[in-house]
Amino acid sequence: MLPISFNGEMSIPVAVIAKFFQQSLSSIILELVCVVIVISALLTIFFSTLQPKSVHVSSLLGSLFIVSPAWLVVRCLGAAFAVLVYFKQGSAMIWSENTGGLLLHDLMPILFSVFIFAGLLLPLLLNFGLLELVGTLFSKVMRPLFKLPGRSAIDCTTSWLGDGTVGVLLTSKQYEQNIYTQREAAVVGTTFSAVSITFSLIVIAEVGLIHMFVPFYFAVCLAGFVAALIVPRLPPLSFKKDLYIDGTSPDPLAHAIPEHANIFSHAFKLAITRAAQVTSLKSVLQQSFHNVCEMILVVLPVVMGIGTLALMLAEFTPIFDYLGMPFVPYLELLQVPQAEVAAKSVVIGFADMFLPSILIAGVDNEMTRFIVAALSITQLIYMSEVGAMLLGTKIPVNLLELFIIFILRTIVTLPVIVLVAHLVF
Repeated sequence: MLPISFNGEMSIPVAVIAKFFQQSLSSIILELVCVVIVISALLTIFFSTLQPKSVHVSSLLGSLFIVSPAWLVVRCLGAAFAVLVYFKQGSAMIWSENTGGLLLHDLMPILFSVFIFAGLLLPLLLNFGLLELVGTLFSKVMRPLFKLPGRSAIDCTTSWLGDGTVGVLLTSKQYEQNIYTQREAAVVGTTFSAVSITFSLIVIAEVGLIHMFVPFYFAVCLAGFVAALIVPRLPPLSFKKDLYIDGTSPDPLAHAIPEHANIFSHAFKLAITRAAQVTSLKSVLQQSFHNVCEMILVVLPVVMGIGTLALMLAEFTPIFDYLGMPFVPYLELLQVPQAEVAAKSVVIGFADMFLPSILIAGVDNEMTRFIVAALSITQLIYMSEVGAMLLGTKIPVNLLELFIIFILRTIVTLPVIVLVAHLVF
């Protein structure tokens, strides 16, 4: 996860490996993605409807393919969309380049590649003491400010330098292992799965303001920091219980630093203790395999299903026009130029993070383009990727809660971004 410079861009090794893998399989990767999603749907139908006695719910097959009727429908929808988009059959609403075509051709190959290598390598991050070391060192910062364990700093750094989806994957795994409580997992997943620097560059270039990247990224970081302080202290995140996934309560003394102890030596001791618990290469490989299966067979169909629906609503219905109307007076109050045009862009980011920048690119006012582009990044929850991923994991958030968090982040971050914009322009 250490930052490296590759082809003139900042990234992390796992993202570079995934990109190379994607390019190597470019001729067949779409077919692979479609096959994986269809297999997932077929196996889910088989195991969820028949539930053979030989397959226990807690087994690998059971955990992957025995789901509730609602998730069964979502996976089947994802498979249907994948096939229709690939063959360009059915309604153009499904397979157009701004809906299902965008997901299958642009996003799915990236996710498929990232999931394979992030899943394989994740045990190296989780099981050998790094999180214990960093978590202890950052505990005096993360607890007072964000009411989170210090280890959540790793999730944020991973997202910021590499990919938000890796951050969600990391958070989900720690929640499943009784490391994060329900509240902590929900907060980290919706607050610290930040957009990478690379994508931020793409967004600012799309609105024609690449020369203003420094003040733009300063606005994004400042607004993100303010949102991380405020939004987790509001419902629905503040209502989440401080209980582990198995219903047990955390021991408040478990992660306490002994009095008079040196924080560095204590952190190193905890890291060594954790690493010593790994006694078998086989167990590490099994966990890696389970991670990969879970991400490509569980999350990919969900992203394809929910993401396509969200983009269809954004592209072919006026729903986001209506949802954006209440923001017109708020934008006017903040003295944002062309508030009515910006209002739709504000809300449509819930469907896809790139849509606001595309919609606002033609507006002639630079300040408006600056504000909408920065806001689209700080809103963080978008259903074509991170939002659908969160729903596909065991992190305890639902669709309505994600939309409320999205609105709260919009309300909180807008004044900060507008303030920076007024100082710059």
